[in-house]
Amino acid sequence: MKTFVLDTNVLLYDPDAMFTFDDNKVVVPMIVIEELDSFKKLNDERGRNARLISRKLDSLRVNGKLSDGVKIKNGGVIKIEMNHHDVDLPKDFSGQKSDNQILQVALSLKQKGEKVFFITKDVNLRIKSEILGIPAHNYETSKIKIDELYTGWREIKVSANQIDSFYKGGILDLGQEFYPNEFVILKDEDGSSKSALTKYSKKDKVLSQIFHQKAMPWGLKPLNTEQKFAIELLLCNEIKLVTLIGLPGAGKTILALACGLQKVVEERFFRKLYIARPIIPMGRDIGFLPGSKEEKLGAWMGAINDNLEFLMDKSQSDSKKDEKIDYLFSTGQIEIDSLTYIRGRSLPQQYIIIDDAQNLTPHEIKTIASRAGHGTKIVLTGDPYQIDNPYLDASSNGLSYLVERFKGQEVFGHITFSKSERSALAALSSQLL
Repeated sequence: MKTFVLDTNVLLYDPDAMFTFDDNKVVVPMIVIEELDSFKKLNDERGRNARLISRKLDSLRVNGKLSDGVKIKNGGVIKIEMNHHDVDLPKDFSGQKSDNQILQVALSLKQKGEKVFFITKDVNLRIKSEILGIPAHNYETSKIKIDELYTGWREIKVSANQIDSFYKGGILDLGQEFYPNEFVILKDEDGSSKSALTKYSKKDKVLSQIFHQKAMPWGLKPLNTEQKFAIELLLCNEIKLVTLIGLPGAGKTILALACGLQKVVEERFFRKLYIARPIIPMGRDIGFLPGSKEEKLGAWMGAINDNLEFLMDKSQSDSKKDEKIDYLFSTGQIEIDSLTYIRGRSLPQQYIIIDDAQNLTPHEIKTIASRAGHGTKIVLTGDPYQIDNPYLDASSNGLSYLVERFKGQEVFGHITFSKSERSALAALSSQLL
């Protein structure tokens, strides 16, 4: 039996982490319980996860003493370990730090002959663990191969006659299956300029025409093929979950907003455009922000407001722009909120946009998706390579995880953008920096 010692950040990342190590021994150091106690009063995802973990541990007490180890259904054992004073760390390790006390627990168990593995999402702590001779690993149950992430579209070379047949009949059967709602660019195998944009229909098992190929939602004209694909997914009523991934300036947020306004304000298919994003700062946080909830959110929603103003510029004169935006908010057609407040809500018949979703964990993504009420559509945008959450990376964030898990579902559509349309400087910066 192996012994896995868990760090606090692992449990905050996934409250079910204790139960994912099969029939092995899972050790939660007492100092971790103390750290969880300090998080439980927070009114965010970490606070909720801390409280959830405490309830899960408390429920195990009916089966025995956690200090002795409690057997769980998969045959494993969960134990809370208090002893960390019977071993000394090297002098360069400060014994007062909670991280080092966790390492002392792992080292103590190793010296007693147990096969110990230390699990943490803290890179530096993994380095310190290896120095002590304790194998250390990241918690990667939800990790995917980012280089192989589903892109949502591909190019295929076919004959010119097949392209002509597609334009004539509106469908084309290549005799192979694609993912539901996957886009296929047909190119002439002989090198001519003939091409066609198609979308795979899982129901009919054929490539079909793009219904919204010439759409200009809220006056916004697509600037490239990828943006055309995104607009198709964003405007199709039968597609309930859309993810847009790509480099800065690709148009992810503005396309989502334009299509949301089109479906809510113009077509009135949804009753509200609900926009939210995680409150995670880039760089050093400026600290407490005064004012009402709306005033606080204003500091975090600058990108959303900038895009709304740009879209209103295209449809309104300067004198009416602010008046139109205020009207949409005051009538409840647009609501901007922090993801902190989404838990517990049921959101029916709404067009939901979650911006900067790369900063969310798989557990948080699940929480958001489960908020969707009847008739609701959810759009998640983000760039897996621009993550401000210290315990996530391009392969372990919730947005990448969702793309990989949903790519075979008919209600799902995805596009990975490869071009930046913000400016020549923005595009060059994305390539060189």
